[in-house]
Amino acid sequence: MRNTLAAVQSLFLPYIETSGISAFDENNPFPSTRYQGSKNKLTYWIWDNIKDLDFKTALDAFGGTGSVSHLLKRKGKQVFYNDILKFNHIIGKALIENDSAKLTDEDIDFLLSENKNKQDFIQKTFKGIYYTDEENAWLDNIIYNINQLNDEYKKAISFFALFQSCIIKRPYNLFHRANLYIRLSNVTRSFGNKTTWDKPFENYFRHFVAEANNAIFYNGLKCQSRNQDALDLDINDVDLLYLDTPYVSNKGIGANYLDFYHFLEGLADYENWGNKICDKYKHIPIKSDKKCPWIDKNQIASEFEKVIKKFRNSKMVISYRNDGIPSIQELFDIVDKYKDKVSVIYSRDYKYALSNSDVKEVLIIGQ
Repeated sequence: MRNTLAAVQSLFLPYIETSGISAFDENNPFPSTRYQGSKNKLTYWIWDNIKDLDFKTALDAFGGTGSVSHLLKRKGKQVFYNDILKFNHIIGKALIENDSAKLTDEDIDFLLSENKNKQDFIQKTFKGIYYTDEENAWLDNIIYNINQLNDEYKKAISFFALFQSCIIKRPYNLFHRANLYIRLSNVTRSFGNKTTWDKPFENYFRHFVAEANNAIFYNGLKCQSRNQDALDLDINDVDLLYLDTPYVSNKGIGANYLDFYHFLEGLADYENWGNKICDKYKHIPIKSDKKCPWIDKNQIASEFEKVIKKFRNSKMVISYRNDGIPSIQELFDIVDKYKDKVSVIYSRDYKYALSNSDVKEVLIIGQ
């Protein structure tokens, strides 16, 4: 081992977004999101700690919401966004790859118009599970209209706005339980916001379209959105690799994003959705062909090593929590095998949604 963790882990910096703002940042802010695990509130803390690295191209291999990719795009980098979930790939297409297309008022009016040719898959399949009958009919209708659009980027923006609208109307912002009753029950509540849940889909859709339109810009470089396993990517010549993988807690529980957001994944592949569902569970998730190694406490460390080895010629930045599996020491040791210089930077305490513990976000930087 060339480095020791104790020698490099002494730097503690705040996560507050205070510096590094460019013209792109002011004019094209990243849209709001309630996505589990989003790094949106941490992006400038991340930037403050990587801005001195020499890189022009960056691969965000587990792109998620796209907040880090969007930041890097705003900073003038050529960004390759990737995510194995199709709905996330569509978000990347709308906000990262797209550099000019926006939805017009006429587009929005068309998308929100009633279409007699719409199907009724959501109405029949998800009755009483996530949304009301009227809301399910609205979803079937707008999906039909979105799929009539010819422009791939306008279609992607429409999906982005739809995904965010679906999330904001859900208790916990997730689809891991069949719990429409939480919204509909007339009881005293200690959490959530019934007014937010019950606001019409159309209101949210218009709002998120406006946010997406405002986030779209051209930074002079052609960015891309991919939809692959990170180990299958053919992007080998990239200056910086950014890894923000699914998180496995110290209890061995992995963050299963497909289970959290299977409904959005279904919306993204509406025509084939019925062939993918697993109806033995009340929340009717999408079947998974194989267990994801990134949420398996016994496999995640080896997956990290495979990806790090694959991109060993790139500078690398790993974003992880200090209370997870693998430990920061294990991640440090893996990076140290392939890089001459390794830095470990801890944030101050950062509160995660749905978490009662105070944890630190950690960056492991290999050069």
